[in-house]
Amino acid sequence: MRHLILAVVAMLVAVTPATSATRIKDVTNVRGLRSNQVVGYGLVIGLSGTGDSLRNAPFTQQSVQSMLDKLGVNIRGNQTRTRNVAAVVVTAELPAFATRGNRVDVVVSSLGDAKSLAGGTLIMTPLTGADDTIYAVAQGQVAVSGISATGTAQSITQGVPTSGRIANGGILERNAPGSFEEDADLELELRNPDFRTAIRIVDAINAYSANQYGTKLAREKDFRSVELRRPKNLSMARLYAEIGDLEVEPDQPARIVIDEKTGTIVIGKDVRINTVAVAHGNITVKVRESATVSQPEPFSKGETVVVPETDVAVEEAGGTVSPLHGASLRDLVYALNRMGLKPQGIIAVIQAIKSAGALQAELVVQ
Repeated sequence: MRHLILAVVAMLVAVTPATSATRIKDVTNVRGLRSNQVVGYGLVIGLSGTGDSLRNAPFTQQSVQSMLDKLGVNIRGNQTRTRNVAAVVVTAELPAFATRGNRVDVVVSSLGDAKSLAGGTLIMTPLTGADDTIYAVAQGQVAVSGISATGTAQSITQGVPTSGRIANGGILERNAPGSFEEDADLELELRNPDFRTAIRIVDAINAYSANQYGTKLAREKDFRSVELRRPKNLSMARLYAEIGDLEVEPDQPARIVIDEKTGTIVIGKDVRINTVAVAHGNITVKVRESATVSQPEPFSKGETVVVPETDVAVEEAGGTVSPLHGASLRDLVYALNRMGLKPQGIIAVIQAIKSAGALQAELVVQ
């Protein structure tokens, strides 16, 4: 794993060009241009005995009774024992500018003790937003990728059979919130806020607009946002389509991200290290338990007993002192690889270098 991680990082450094231009629309978002989440509670019917047990999921039984009441069937006072129904939570995400009649995908997740939703059908479920307004209605056949099979002495489960998806299963009943105001200025928000990136975006837009429209349209507001003025006789959508394809070179902070749970290390290209000397050694403690039979002398009145024995050995691997003077990412990767460290050892070394004040980068430990 160590050689794979370091080899991939070194390869990326070797093949990545000095400049990496990216389109403006790939590094920014339009303020106000966002999706909206909706949620609903419903029932999946038609299951083959894999639904909720109504005794353990009383809310499912209440929902079935309410549904049948609306359909003109009265079963109140009767004990239903069906296992073909499951209570579910339905979620969906409405894209920006979605209008009435548009379809969206919905995700269906079991709420009770159902074994699987395979083969089930979601009945009409209203989906509401955070303002308690119904924006969409979902219904359709649930597609489940997971499987579950249970026998007398063994069971097998692959994937998540209690969660599924309905492609285009939601229909919008009202327009999603948000709109493109034609008389308002456009504001771009950087996905990775940085002053240098914001200035480069402003310069690229102004160079284009000065040549195309004879005036400068962009102004940096702060390290996170750029304001854009709409010229006369030009729609905001067309303006964003034109400036969105302009390319800039985004800047990034010097940062090292460490995930101690998986041993993943990501090192940014602008990481710099002052000259330091590092020695890293491992201490291994081995404890071995064994048992010895103690046999008494012949014709004695002693008893044969089992005596436990414990052997403890301490080994310390040799830790050589290696100088690290990585002026760049390539040098740092080469120096760590030369020391022959495992991912956990590399993490310990990087944290120690940071504590010594020699690491000129932000260290993020997850």
